[in-house]
Amino acid sequence: MSTRAIKTPIGPLTLQADEAAVTAIRFGAGGAQDASPLLDAAEAQLREYFAGARRTFDLPLAPHGTAFQQRVWAALRTIPYGETRTYGELAAAIGSPSASRAVGMANHHNPLPIIIPCHRVIGANGTGMPAGWMPVGWRSRGSPF
Repeated sequence: MSTRAIKTPIGPLTLQADEAAVTAIRFGAGGAQDASPLLDAAEAQLREYFAGARRTFDLPLAPHGTAFQQRVWAALRTIPYGETRTYGELAAAIGSPSASRAVGMANHHNPLPIIIPCHRVIGANGTGMPAGWMPVGWRSRGSPF
C-alpha cells in the first residue's frame, strides 16, 4: 500500500493506492510520502481538477465496500460535472427507489471522495454536502463541482 499527503484548496488530502488502483482518499494529512506512478497520476489529476482544467478522472479505482455501496458509488460516477442529484434520484437510478437513506450512508462511506463525486448529491430540499464541505468562497469562484 502506497500513501501520499497532498495540499489542495479544500485542505490536505491523503491518497492511498495498492499496486493496481487508487483505493482511498482521506481528508487530512498523514502517512508516508511514497513514490508511486499511480499516486503521481492521482495527484496530477486532482490538481488539474481543482484548477478547473479537468472534469473527469481516468484512474484505476478499487474502492472497498458492499455490493450495495459499489452500486451507489458507480451511480455517483455518472453524475456529470456541474450537476447534482438528490439521494432519492440516486436511489431510483440504482433500482432501489425507497433506499434514499441507505444511499446516503453509502455516500457517507465513499472511500474516494472527489474522484467518486459524493459532493454532487444533495437532499430533496436542496441542502446537503456541496455547501458544507468546501471552503467558504470556493464555490463562488467557479469551483469544480
